[in-house]
Amino acid sequence: MRAVVASEPGGPEVLAWTEVPDAVAGAGEVLIRVAAAGVNRADLLQRQGHYPPPAGAPSYPGLECSGTIVEVGDGVTRWRTGDEVCALLSGGGYAELVAVDAGLVMSVPSGVSTVDAAGLPEVAATVWSNVFAAAALAAGETFLVHGGGGGIGTFAIQLAVARTARVFTTARSESHERLRALGAEVAIDYREGRFADIVRELGGADVILDNMGAAYLAPNIDALAPDGRIVVIGMQGGRKGDLDLGRLMAKRGTIHAAGLRARPLRQRVSIVADVESQVWPHIADGTVAPVVDTHIPMSEASEAHARMERGGHVGKILLTTG
Repeated sequence: MRAVVASEPGGPEVLAWTEVPDAVAGAGEVLIRVAAAGVNRADLLQRQGHYPPPAGAPSYPGLECSGTIVEVGDGVTRWRTGDEVCALLSGGGYAELVAVDAGLVMSVPSGVSTVDAAGLPEVAATVWSNVFAAAALAAGETFLVHGGGGGIGTFAIQLAVARTARVFTTARSESHERLRALGAEVAIDYREGRFADIVRELGGADVILDNMGAAYLAPNIDALAPDGRIVVIGMQGGRKGDLDLGRLMAKRGTIHAAGLRARPLRQRVSIVADVESQVWPHIADGTVAPVVDTHIPMSEASEAHARMERGGHVGKILLTTG
C-alpha cells in the first residue's frame, strides 16, 4: 500500500507518498480502505518531530479517517466487510489502508458523505470529551471557543448551539460572517488582543475552549464568569505561563487540560461510544454538519500541511485517496 511518510523532521516538503508494508487487521481490529483522512495540527507537530506516535501506532500521520471495512479481525462482532465507517486513530490515517481497534470505529452519520466523514472523529471526540463531559457545558450557559475558524472550532460552535448554549468565538475577522452563520452570537478578532475585555463586558464565559495554552492563561481567567471552567486542548501559545491562583479562586474557576491521542484505549473507546450516541443525532437531524475547507489528494499532503500553516482556512482540510 501507499502512505505519506516524513523522510526526516522538517517542513511540509519532507512528506512523500510512498510504498510501505500493507496494514493487517489483528484480533479485535478492522482494516479500513481509506477514502479520506482529516488534517490536524497534531500531524504538523509529528512531521516536525515534536509529537511522536505512541507505541504500536503507525509511524506516519493521521488521527482520523473514513472509508470501507475490507477485513475484520478475530473477535469483532459489530462490523462487517463493506461497512462504510469513520474512525479515531492513534496514527496512520494518511494511507490507503489502516488497521484500528473496532471500538474506535463509528458508522458514517446519516446525511454525510463517506469522504467528508473523515473530518468528524477527532473534532467530535475532542469537543464532546472536553466541553461536555469534562466542563459540563449546560443549556443557557455562555461558551467561548478560541480558534473558531478551525475544524474543532466550527464543530464546537455548532454543537454548543444545538445544545442551546450561547456561543462567542475568537477568529480572524475574515471568517466572522461564516462563524455567525454557524450560530456564533459574538465573533472577536483575536489579533486586536481585547477578547477578555469584550467577553467580560458581556457577562463572562461559563466555559472556555482554549487551543493557545500559556499565552491565553491570564486573559482566559479574566474572561471567565463565576464558577467558570477552562478546558485547554492545545499549546500553540506556549507550554508554561504564570497562573494567578488568587484570581482563579475568586471566580471559583477550574482549569482542565487533556489531549486525546495519549488516553488509554478504554477511555477513547468510551468517548467514541458517547459521540455516536450523543453527537451523531445532531448530525442526522441537520443541526450540526461537517465544515470542509478543501479536499486535497493524499499524494499532495505537503500542500495540505502548508495550507494549514498559512492559516485562514475555515473548517477541515481533508486528504483524499480517490
